[in-house]
Order: sequence, then structure tokens, then C-alpha cells
Amino acid sequence: MELQHHVRILSGVQPTGTLHLGNYFGMMRPCIEMQEKGETYLFIADYHALTQNPDPKLLNQRILEVAIDFLACGLDTNKTIFFRQTDVPEVTELTWILSCLTPIGLLERCHSYKDKIAQGMSPNNGLFTYPVLMASDILIYKSNVVPVGKDQKQHLEVTRDIAQRFNNQYGEILILPKAIIQEEVAVVPGVDGQKMSKSYDNTIEIFGAEKQIRKKFMKIVTDSTPMEESKNPDSCNVFALYKLFANESEIINLRERYLAGGMGYGHAKQELFELYWEYFRPMRDKRADLLKNPDTVREILNQGATVARNTASATMTEIKNSIGIR
Repeated sequence: MELQHHVRILSGVQPTGTLHLGNYFGMMRPCIEMQEKGETYLFIADYHALTQNPDPKLLNQRILEVAIDFLACGLDTNKTIFFRQTDVPEVTELTWILSCLTPIGLLERCHSYKDKIAQGMSPNNGLFTYPVLMASDILIYKSNVVPVGKDQKQHLEVTRDIAQRFNNQYGEILILPKAIIQEEVAVVPGVDGQKMSKSYDNTIEIFGAEKQIRKKFMKIVTDSTPMEESKNPDSCNVFALYKLFANESEIINLRERYLAGGMGYGHAKQELFELYWEYFRPMRDKRADLLKNPDTVREILNQGATVARNTASATMTEIKNSIGIR
């Protein structure tokens, strides 16, 4: 989708764990590419993380690590306003105002809440009203487009519904955002062949110690085809991951070697690891520098928060005037 530079794009990332290849190809890289297509706001969703009652020290550490990882992977703070959600208190003000317009039935229909309860999460009000906070995140910055995975599409529809209800009652103040669904993003397989996810404990981290990461690559599940026989690249987890890192000629070459036979999966895993290690080399170097300068990272987030708060504050002035709280 071709966007214009006056378009405002918004995205958020939860600091819920170590970022892995599924996060990188599914969300981080598209986010970083999106900053070339419009005015981008990217926030670390630390309020959203509270629905799972994380350990405070761990949460604080993860917030900084997420910021460092994004900056290392190419986030440009000249093009992206990067900040912590909790540094913009106006978001929670707007959440209450929108809560008073949101029908309970709208939230009861949200799949994400039902899925999390089914997975055994203890239901709390934050988990239930999460879509209202998400709506506030989007609407307070007057975002035009929001890149989301298919699992978040319903929440964006809820955001549009809430915004329309507000506008019908108080005037055309809020922008109804459009979703950009990343259809072309392939499902990144984990070491067991399922979708790479922390909940399946099958992830390969973006950054980590070389020896430990290599071991993970060697554990990728394959079939039992003998080395000398032809292998099917299209059903192979190693080949699926290889395609994420390789150029076209490298992919064609490996495909031909799979089909010809005489190549073991161990060789393919080693080649995949080497491609991965080289791909992230410049990002690892940048990350090492950022880890030595955490105060610089915090300052970047503070500067982003100042811009975000100015935008949010202007929206809240309009909203308060319209609802009779001046």
C-alpha cells in the first residue's frame, strides 16, 4: 500500500519477553519499513503489558530491551516518534471517556478476551477492556492507518465503532483509522514447526550468544529422509526459515540441492545459521553500543514522549471542550 507523507501511522509493541524471529519478520521489520511512508508513531505498550501482572523488575528491564532492539534493527528517530505509552497520561484520560460510550456487548464479542480466558488466563477488568485502551492509543494521535496482524483486526474494528459513536454524539473530532493487514508476512515457523511463539517455547531470538543460538538452529524439526535421497523444500522448516534471509539465487541453489539428493539437513541448518548470523551482524554491533548507553535510549524515549504528549494534549483539549469539561 502506497502512503503519503502527511498520513499518520501508529503501531505499538508489548514488552512481554525477548524478541524473536517471528516478532522481527511479522512486526518489527514491517514497522521499520513503514516509517518511510508517512509520519510514524511507535509506542512501547507498557500499560497493556499489565493485564498479565508481570514482575515489576522484569517489566522495567523488558521495556528498555524492546527499545534497544528496535533502535538496533533500524528504527530511525528522525522519522519515527518513539515513546513509552505510560509517558502520555492523556491516553488513560481518554480511555475513561471512551469507556462511557462503549457497550459491554461490543467487548464481550472480542475473540482475544475469549481466547485468553480459554488459555487459562485469570480474567481481570484490564484484559476485558483492553480494546478501549487500544482505541484510545490510536484515536488520541489522530492516526490514519494502523498496521496490525490478523489477530488484532477485530480490535481495530472496535476502535472505529467507538470513534463513530463519539463523533455521532459530540461532533466529527475523531479520525476513523484504517487497518493495514500484513497479508504478505509469512508465518515464521519455530524450531518445532508450529508458528514461532513464546507460548510454544519454540523461538529463536534475534539477539543472543552464538553457541546457544546455533544449538537452537540444530534442533529445528525435519523429516527422516536419508541424506542421499531427494528432499521436498516446500515442506521443510529449515527451508522456510532460509527463504527469510536468502536472496533469490541462494534460494534457487538450495532448492536444487534439496531436490538432487546427497545433502543432509545438518548442512542446511548450518547454512541457515550462517545466513542468520550475518544478516543480524550490523544490528548486533549497534545493539552492543546501545547496551553501553542506556541513558541515551531513555532520552530518545523521553524526546518521543514530549512530541506524543503535545499531540495527545491537543486532541484532549478538543475532546474535553466537546463533552462539556472545559
